[in-house]
Amino acid sequence: MKKILLVCVLGLISLAAFAQKADKDGWIPLWDGKTFDGWKVNENSNSFTIKDGVIKIDGPRAHLFYVGEVMNHDFKNFEFKAQVMTEPGANSGIFFHTKYQEDGWPDKGYEVQVNQSHSDWRKTGSLYSFDDVKEVHVKDNEWYTEHIIVQGDKVTVKINGKTVVEYVESEDKNRPDNAGEKKIDRGTFALQAHDPKSVIYYKDIMVKPLP
Repeated sequence: MKKILLVCVLGLISLAAFAQKADKDGWIPLWDGKTFDGWKVNENSNSFTIKDGVIKIDGPRAHLFYVGEVMNHDFKNFEFKAQVMTEPGANSGIFFHTKYQEDGWPDKGYEVQVNQSHSDWRKTGSLYSFDDVKEVHVKDNEWYTEHIIVQGDKVTVKINGKTVVEYVESEDKNRPDNAGEKKIDRGTFALQAHDPKSVIYYKDIMVKPLP
């Protein structure tokens, strides 16, 4: 009986902590705007710096993974939002349902593209190589909102409130056999430094866990 009560109390404490962090609409900041607390870079850590409440990405390939306490960095259904700005020719991406790895392109999870004018034809909002966007919806050197919603096996991507991708994994008849761990599952988020010529900025990174 005491064990049951202890579990219930701990559960209430956990819910209370969650409630304190979430705003009235359920959004929880994933980044404090000052440090990389709760985040971990794999290779080439100098590709990520912080200045004036903004993460600047400028350097060779690297990925910045969320490893913090919100949901124990293990998300299934959620809404994710970030303010993003690209310089001309820049390429980046936002990974979800991924996990930390020491180097290389993340093997697990999906990537949502960040790219207005890089040579890669897959543009901002693409669910990379699974549901790609050819149109450019925002301009370089301007802040915009990248909004990712995952509910069940459906992924919705919105750019400045406009829906550019609605992908249902179970309905994808062209899904490659070698997709491996690039699938709807659960996991954390990561921001991508793609190459030394790509300069990108992120701020106001937040999540809303969904049932």
